[in-house]
Amino acid sequence: MQFSKVVAAALVAWGMAAGAQAKTVAVSAERLLDVASGKYLEKPLVLIVDGRITAVERQGDKVPPNAERVDLPGVTLLPGLIDMHVHLTSSPLFGGYNRLQVTDSFWPILGTAHAKATLEAGFTTVRNVGSKDFDDVGLRQAIDAGYIEGPRIVTATYAIGSTGGHCDSTFFPPSMKQKGDAVIDSPDEGRKMVRQLHKYGAQVIKICATGGVFSHGDTPGAQQLTLDEIKAIVDEAHATGLKVAAHAHGASGIKAAILAGVDTIEHASLVDDEGIRLAIQHGAYFGMDIYNTDYTQAEGKKNGVQEENLQKDRDIGDIQRQNFRKALKAGVKMIFSTDAGVYPHGTNAKQFAVMVRYGATPLQAIQTATLNAAEALDRAKDVGQATAGHFGDLVGVKGDPLNDVTLLEHPLFVMKGGEVVRGAP
Repeated sequence: MQFSKVVAAALVAWGMAAGAQAKTVAVSAERLLDVASGKYLEKPLVLIVDGRITAVERQGDKVPPNAERVDLPGVTLLPGLIDMHVHLTSSPLFGGYNRLQVTDSFWPILGTAHAKATLEAGFTTVRNVGSKDFDDVGLRQAIDAGYIEGPRIVTATYAIGSTGGHCDSTFFPPSMKQKGDAVIDSPDEGRKMVRQLHKYGAQVIKICATGGVFSHGDTPGAQQLTLDEIKAIVDEAHATGLKVAAHAHGASGIKAAILAGVDTIEHASLVDDEGIRLAIQHGAYFGMDIYNTDYTQAEGKKNGVQEENLQKDRDIGDIQRQNFRKALKAGVKMIFSTDAGVYPHGTNAKQFAVMVRYGATPLQAIQTATLNAAEALDRAKDVGQATAGHFGDLVGVKGDPLNDVTLLEHPLFVMKGGEVVRGAP
């Protein structure tokens, strides 16, 4: 690929026109879902110029003579979907110590396949909240430059944790001298780590406020970063213009994260009534990965996941789902966070049906992966809706997703930035 084409592709990736000749695409379909109102526009004609939607018209309106036509009879269009919690350079097929069977450079290469599968599944934007060796940054750069196919990636690089915590390396004996690359044990160390991660490509900061399911020797409910440590990290990140996501299963860690100003609470499995109240009061979002337990319990042992971790997963799985129902009913703002990488990439949309099963309407579930996610990313002007000014990101299904949300598991058409990824040429 010539250098000029690489630069053009990178600019178009976030919607900046590069070159004098504007590419115009006209997409027609049976109907288009307005995710803000929950209403359908019948017989839409979506005009996209240089990767951004310029107008949403009706079929029969004048189409620019130079427009590339994409006609999708019988198809329902939605905005491109957003998953706020993925690990593109991880695979569920390598659980526990099975990861040691492959070399370090295996993971970013595998990530290219995961990125493609995620995009083809209709997820045109993702937030990658944890990756070793800044692999997610390299993946983002390769996608933005047009070398490989994948969603827009908001990168967190390493997740910040405490010594011996969920985001430290805890599976090995002392003789191995293993230590996580983003371990901190004081507020000052937290501030410095934010600066270092931002220096090397972090666009969002991820912290591990509590123990985890798939770490060794800790419990999901245990708080692992102090309020002062979390606040120092959040203050430094916000001063730099970065949002903060907190891995937080336990009630005390959830509340500390919210009080420290964390923007999104990931998992929120053991949240209590006070945590729900604080989330509403402070405007924090919950990203509750309530599908993946189905996969890990069915396939985890075969993939090498240790019994300790499977038991922790069993212990909190149903509690998390019931707390999702409670938090949603109370009015907590929800985002679509799946933890893809714990289960197979490209099957992200399986979570929609579980959200509906536990109290969300199909529209509410879809809004978590469009409007809400875009707001939580602070990129609502770019993604999350299919209206003028937004990127030309579209997903097409056959039927009515407001009646059957499982249709989103099998998109017939995917477009990112005005370029067809899947479906009609």
